[in-house]
Amino acid sequence: MSKLPATVLRNPVHLLAFGLGSGLAPKAPGTAGTLAAIPIYMLLAQLPVAGYALALVLTFGVGIWICDKTARDLAVHDHGSIVWDEFVGFWITMFVAPPQWWWIVVGFVLFRFFDIVKPFPISWFDRNVKGGLGVMLDDAIAGSFAWFCLQLLAIMIV
Repeated sequence: MSKLPATVLRNPVHLLAFGLGSGLAPKAPGTAGTLAAIPIYMLLAQLPVAGYALALVLTFGVGIWICDKTARDLAVHDHGSIVWDEFVGFWITMFVAPPQWWWIVVGFVLFRFFDIVKPFPISWFDRNVKGGLGVMLDDAIAGSFAWFCLQLLAIMIV
């Protein structure tokens, strides 16, 4: 991982891309970013379904821009400290999740699994789609896989 300039968190675009600083964790920045996404998820979960869906579309779209800009500014395609994609991927996982706290844990584990293992087609998108869209897309797909598994579990358990 390349060394970051000291001023990076003074830039609001970089601050968002780095998950409000959570991506600067010295170990497992993606996991730290996903953990940092939980309190924001708890606020998003209060929205009506249409509002949450709109928030997902907006945060994904904004994420393409902020991740692309930050990656270009740092001259590193998908710098490990860029974790906005983990934020949005986790929020996708948790879309219409059951309200009990332990579903957050289940969603966290499922999302991290798919984000780390990157089964096909996630791995293909990770390797072949560049720029901000590439940074965001593999995590959005991982979040979609995790969402599907979480919903399946919810149907079987609830």
